[in-house]
Amino acid sequence: MKKEITYQATDEVIKTIHQWQSWLQNERRYSLHTLDAYSRDLAAFFNFLVEYLGNKPSFNDLAKLDVRAFRSFLSSQASRYIDKSSIGRELSTLRNFFKYLSRNNILDNTAISVISSPRRPKILPRALDVDETFNVLDVAANFAKNEWQGLRDTAILTILYGCGLRISEALSLNAGDINHSNFLKIKGKGNKERLVPLLPVVVEKINAYLKACPYDIKNGEPLFLGARGERLSPRIVQRTLEKVRAYLGLSDTLTPHALRHSFATHLLAEGTDLRSIQELLGHASLHTTQRYTDVQIETLQKEYNKAGLLK
Repeated sequence: MKKEITYQATDEVIKTIHQWQSWLQNERRYSLHTLDAYSRDLAAFFNFLVEYLGNKPSFNDLAKLDVRAFRSFLSSQASRYIDKSSIGRELSTLRNFFKYLSRNNILDNTAISVISSPRRPKILPRALDVDETFNVLDVAANFAKNEWQGLRDTAILTILYGCGLRISEALSLNAGDINHSNFLKIKGKGNKERLVPLLPVVVEKINAYLKACPYDIKNGEPLFLGARGERLSPRIVQRTLEKVRAYLGLSDTLTPHALRHSFATHLLAEGTDLRSIQELLGHASLHTTQRYTDVQIETLQKEYNKAGLLK
């Protein structure tokens, strides 16, 4: 650990804290960084207890702590403007410590187990509007070293948006995966397969890339290639989008995943139902897909504000 941490507790409790730290490091193989964070979290808890109880806590005091005591600690941390993720980690630290005490038959206090972690603020997917999306696709080829790589970059971004693929899904495609069918079979997270409609424009962009590509790509071989003929790295696509967003003056939120979000958001705006979007994206839970409802509401509010319709 970076610096020795002192604990406001009885000697026997401090001795057990040190044993707990050794167990985390030697048995659970926690990194020094994590161990330092957990140790500071526990020190903050004991500093609170000294004021809350009026004395240095003993094992007997720890055994008697009720739900109100734990919640008071979390409330005191929140009042100090500590963010929710840090408070969540502090709660995890306390659960870990009290489980250690229980497993080693030192004391048993189940009050901590009924405390819920603070809910983190919901982060909405970042989607482009339709015009921005097509601007991205229009200029994607401008930053490549040669024509075939520019056509490749355009094809990749087109399939990300046109089929709502994850970047890993697009780059894992092999020659032959896109045939004369109107659907594309995708193997997503957990090897779960799904079918997505294959738009003519997607096929057109891929065929243009294949025609210009200097490598003879046979069925079963990687579809999207790097300069040396290897399967393309996601980092190349990310760099392309970094150049595109700088050129167009777009936000840093323009990533390969933003095109997938845009695909879903635009479908929702056109009236596609959530269950269908869930299937197209390969989400295991409809709850994940429901985020796009919030995105759509947020987008509408912005448009209404621009039009002066919301007071």
